[in-house]
Amino acid sequence: MATGRNIAVYGAYGHTGRFVAAELRERGYTPLLLGRDQDKLQALAQAFPGSPQRYATVDSPTLLDRALDGVDAVINTAGPFATTAGPVIEAALRAGIPYVDVAAEIEANVDTFTDFAQRAHAASIAVLPAMAFFGGLGDLLVTTAMGDWTSADEAHIAYGLSSWHPTGGTLDSGAVSSQRRGGRRVRYANAQLQYHDETPSTVDWPFPAPLGPRSVISEFTMADVVTIPSHLAIPQVRTYMTTEAASDLLSGDPTAPSAVDDRGRSAQTFIVDVLVRSGGTQRRLSATGQDIYAVSAPLAVEAVDRILTGRTRTTGVASAGAMFDAPDFLDALSAHLTVHTPA
Repeated sequence: MATGRNIAVYGAYGHTGRFVAAELRERGYTPLLLGRDQDKLQALAQAFPGSPQRYATVDSPTLLDRALDGVDAVINTAGPFATTAGPVIEAALRAGIPYVDVAAEIEANVDTFTDFAQRAHAASIAVLPAMAFFGGLGDLLVTTAMGDWTSADEAHIAYGLSSWHPTGGTLDSGAVSSQRRGGRRVRYANAQLQYHDETPSTVDWPFPAPLGPRSVISEFTMADVVTIPSHLAIPQVRTYMTTEAASDLLSGDPTAPSAVDDRGRSAQTFIVDVLVRSGGTQRRLSATGQDIYAVSAPLAVEAVDRILTGRTRTTGVASAGAMFDAPDFLDALSAHLTVHTPA
């Protein structure tokens, strides 16, 4: 058990933040509840009795520094990350502690690699963006599927979600990303991010059982286009989303996720199916589980645990596949994910 370790959770009262705080406590850490809303912090105390709370806004370095005093690491779950990631990383660097976030915002993740790589490396501090369902999990799966390959021609990550009831944070972050892109779409091709106005096409993807073949949007670009190319020589990375889930997300009146079990998880199930190709050879790996927000918690907490116990391959700003032993990391999540090689 990780007794005596204090891990700050910025945005702890948010949907994902609550899962992260609960996972930390379950694994023997003391979650330090941080946030920008004092009323929500006080209300959260009932769910996490005995957990310390600190108020901090991202526009106040002084408050952030006080909030991270005596902390061993910080997990940022508060979006939009275009607003929060930079200031919280700055505070983590001043405190000399690791930083992990669950950002799915492509541009915010690019900013983290661009703005902090040199300083974090020089300080030997781990900064890990997108350590969540989008960005982190796909990166771990692709890295594992690559095996002994040092490069590949293509990587495809297909998301088979049974439904997608987005949180308010997801909707806010998506709006910020869209605004930063000027309403354009983004893809990763020819070893670079490309912004365009083309209409995405719909194709069929052969998901393994139990989902089976489904219609997907062929260029539903997620954070994997930042994490995977950050350390793997793959000039084309494409992500896909089942059309039903995309319709849920883009609905004019989307509903938030609702709990169906004692862990607070929704009924949503998922399959993440990855395919890498090199020449005429391809390798494939899939992961199944329940609730994309809930599973982000063990991903982020396992990452912090490995950083604090020295089980890393690099330091500075890095993605999950670069920082950790990807197959071993996935094995450690067996209580939350089932990973297999489809026939």
